[in-house]
Amino acid sequence: MVQQTVSTRHYAMVTGRARHVVVTRLGQSALMSAEGTTIIEHAHVYTADAERHEHADGHVVCADGVVVAVGDGPADASWSGRRVNAQGCLVTPGLVNTHHHLYQWVTRGFAVDGTLFEWLTTLYPVWGHLDEDTTRTAATGALATLALSGCTTTTDHHYVFPTGGGDLLAAEVDAARTVGLRFHPTRGSMDLGRSQGGLPPDSVVEDIDTILAASSDAVDRFHDPSPGSMLQVALAPCSPFSVTADLLRASAGLARERGVRLHTHLAETLDEEDYCREHFGSTPVQYMESLGWLGPDVWFAHAVHLDDASIATMAATGTGAAHCPSSNARLGAGIARVRDLRDAGVPVGLGVDGAASNEAASLWEEVRHAVLFARARGGPQALSVRDAVDLATVGGARVLGRQDDIGSLEVGKQADLAVWDLSTLAHVDVADPVAALVLGGPPPLRLLLVRGEAVVSGGALMTVDPDAVAAEVAASSRALLQRAGFVS
Repeated sequence: MVQQTVSTRHYAMVTGRARHVVVTRLGQSALMSAEGTTIIEHAHVYTADAERHEHADGHVVCADGVVVAVGDGPADASWSGRRVNAQGCLVTPGLVNTHHHLYQWVTRGFAVDGTLFEWLTTLYPVWGHLDEDTTRTAATGALATLALSGCTTTTDHHYVFPTGGGDLLAAEVDAARTVGLRFHPTRGSMDLGRSQGGLPPDSVVEDIDTILAASSDAVDRFHDPSPGSMLQVALAPCSPFSVTADLLRASAGLARERGVRLHTHLAETLDEEDYCREHFGSTPVQYMESLGWLGPDVWFAHAVHLDDASIATMAATGTGAAHCPSSNARLGAGIARVRDLRDAGVPVGLGVDGAASNEAASLWEEVRHAVLFARARGGPQALSVRDAVDLATVGGARVLGRQDDIGSLEVGKQADLAVWDLSTLAHVDVADPVAALVLGGPPPLRLLLVRGEAVVSGGALMTVDPDAVAAEVAASSRALLQRAGFVS
C-alpha cells in the first residue's frame, strides 16, 4: 500500500491552519507541529475506505482533529507529537451508532420475555415520569457505555416528552458534550394515543402544533451543519402505530425546509406489518412512500420485515436502514435481510437500539451479532467480517449523511478512531486481526479518539468517572420507578 501524506494546501483547507511546514525526505509537504498531534504506529490498520485499504504494520497520524496521514510502516520521523506504539493492536474508524434511545438506560430489565408491543405497554407508564435530571443521567450512562464499546458517533431517538418534564433534549446534548461523543439527537414525537387507536397512553403524546414548534426550536438551538460538526439534529416521529399521517407529512415538510434528516421505526415486527395492512391497506414502506417519507435524507430503524419490492423501493430512493440485531433478537422480532439490503444498494448502518431492549448496549457486540445472525439466516457467505466492520463505520456514516467526514480512516476526515488491543490471551493467536475483533470476545479498547481527543485511554474513560455515573444511574432509576409506582 502507498503511504498517504496530506499536502499543505489540503491541510490548510480542512483545518484552517498551515504553519511549520517542512519538506519530508519523500519531497512531500506536511505540517509537523507537535500541538494536537497523535501518531499511532506499528498497528494493523483497517481503513474502511472504498478500496478497503489495510496495512499490516501501519500508521495513522492525527493533527488538530483530522487524519493527516495513514499508510504502511512507521510514520515519518519528522512528525512531532504524542507517539503511540500500537504493536499487537488493530486500528479502525470509530464506530457509528445509527439508532438508540438513551433515556431507556434507567429502565433496563423489564418485560424481558415480552413481545415488542407487550414490552412497550409495560414501559410507557414508567417513561411518562421522565424528567430532565433523569434523562441527563440515563444519557450519560448510555453514552459512556457506548464509548467503551468503540463508538465515536451516536444518534438518539427521543420521543417521550411528558408535560412538565423539562428540557429533555438539552439534557441529552449536555450529556453528550460531557462524555465527548459526536452526537446526532433526533426530536421524536407521538401524537396518536390509545384513545385514538394508537399504542402509547394519551398521557405521553403531544399535539401536532406543539411537536412542530418544538422540532423547529430543536433545529434552531442545536443543529450544526458545518463540516466536522459534533452536533446535528434530525426529526423523528416515533412509528406508524404511534403517530398520525398528518404528523408524518408535516414533519417531512419541516425537515426538508430546515435541511435536516428524517428518522422513524419501520417494519420491526409482523404485528406492525398487520397494523399497516389493516389501517392503511399497504405495507409499511408503501405507507411511508405515500407520505413523502422516502429519500436519501431518511433512515428507518430495524427494517426487519421487508419484501423484495420494499427493498427495491428503498434502494431506488436512497433510503437508509439502521440494523439492530441484538434488540431484534431480544424482542423476537426477527432477522433483517442485511445481505439483500446491501446487495440492492440500500445504505445500512448498525444500531444498539434502546438499552431497555438491549441491556448490553454495546456497539461492538452489534458488529459481532450482525455477522452471526446474517449467517444464521443466509449461510456462511451472507456477511463477511469486513462487511460487518463497514456496517459499523462507513455504513453508519452514509446512513447519517456524514460519509464525507467520518466513517473511514482517510486523509482530511475527522480523527475519530478506535485502537483495539489484540495482544491478550483471547485474541493473540487469531490469524486475521479483523476476524479477531469481530468473532473473538470483546477486546480491550486501548484508545478511542473523537476529533483527535482521547475519550478512552488504556480501557478507562477519560471524560467521566464510571463509578460515579453508575451510582447516579442507580439512584435515578429507583427514583423514576418510585414515581411510576413500580417500587415502594
